[in-house]
Amino acid sequence: MSLFGTDGVRGLANGDLTPELAMAVAGAAARVLVAHDASHRPLAVVGRDPRASGEMLEAAVVAGLTSSGADVLLVGVVPTPAVAFLTASYGADVGVVLSASHNPMPDNGIKLFAAGGHKLPDEIEREIELEVELGPEVRPIGAAVGRVRQADDAIERYGAHLLGAQPTRLDGLTVVVDCAHGAASSVAPEIYRGAGATVVPIAADPDGLNINDGVGSTHLEHLAAAVREHGADLGIAHDGDADRCLAVDATGTVVDGDQLLAVCALALQAAGRLRDDTVVATVMSNLGFHHAMRAAGIEVLTTAVGDRYVLEALRAKDLTLGGEQSGHLVFLDSSTTGDGLLTALHVMARMIATGAPLAELAGVVRRLPQTLINVAVSDRDAVAGHPDVRSAVAAVEADLAGSGRVLLRPSGTEQLVRVMVEAETQDRADGIAADLAEIVGGL
Repeated sequence: MSLFGTDGVRGLANGDLTPELAMAVAGAAARVLVAHDASHRPLAVVGRDPRASGEMLEAAVVAGLTSSGADVLLVGVVPTPAVAFLTASYGADVGVVLSASHNPMPDNGIKLFAAGGHKLPDEIEREIELEVELGPEVRPIGAAVGRVRQADDAIERYGAHLLGAQPTRLDGLTVVVDCAHGAASSVAPEIYRGAGATVVPIAADPDGLNINDGVGSTHLEHLAAAVREHGADLGIAHDGDADRCLAVDATGTVVDGDQLLAVCALALQAAGRLRDDTVVATVMSNLGFHHAMRAAGIEVLTTAVGDRYVLEALRAKDLTLGGEQSGHLVFLDSSTTGDGLLTALHVMARMIATGAPLAELAGVVRRLPQTLINVAVSDRDAVAGHPDVRSAVAAVEADLAGSGRVLLRPSGTEQLVRVMVEAETQDRADGIAADLAEIVGGL
């Protein structure tokens, strides 16, 4: 059994992610936690994004937790990073988020946080999977059954935490924020206003069905148009659960996660808060990001794709900042997971501190043209080691001579190999990628 992907349990709500499965996963999580610490009655924090199936799955998760003896604190519709923070703030043993992030509305997911708001270790996930398969031997009865209550101050706690972590006030800044009709809709505009900015919210009217529907961080064209219409200084786009953000500058030009990471790394370095002058990024970060960091005297520690790997590296090396091209940034001194609202506050604070527009700040990263081709294969794990592939990649790398790069990465879920090429021109990147994709596909 393998329930957990790189970001929890995810699937088609009421299809492969049924209430029965949600109840089983939640109950198993509670029982595993009790087995690890039987000294007290476990407490779980449960939050969700506004998609319609969240109501159904929340009820199932609550039933699973309470039927296994855990008390439940409901925090309602809040961003994923809010649940991570609140798990620590309330001293809970586990946090549960019902969200499928940027996925379409019919999907949903279950993400679990351990005590302190940290992602569950792999070994605990495996124990939970086994417990789902085995089921409970006995169930608590009477007073041992868990109780449920609402958290009245959840959003206020989270907001105070973010405003306490913001580097400077944002007075005089106008920002358009695209909330993706998601979990940020009632939170992000108020927090940015509380930080001093003038805020124009868009896609901030969730009805349970419209989350991520042509809006948010995967559809930036509406945000760009709104920024130009309102003459704003920048636009911020969140995904459905607001654990990441992307941006557009005052002209509507997209600012991606690599550029946001560079802006924040330079800000922390200037403040003397970038430990070891090192930032963590994944193998997908553009070579232009690496060049910009090298020019600033900042070392880049590279990990596999996935925010969990970024987090592991940050914690193992006691570093401050890491992130992904997709806009997941982690400020480890302030958060235990990626937080799109915290990222936006840091980016806007850098604009205020320097007096520079976002276009100038983001311009330190000169992105190399990039081409990505997904190639269907019979054995994704065997491709990189094949002699023909190794020979072709070596020849390309020698030809590029540091002016570009090649990355072959097997998909984590499908029999695909992602062929990624960066080069000085788009035509060259396209041509090299097509040649390599032909070799990979012919194996």
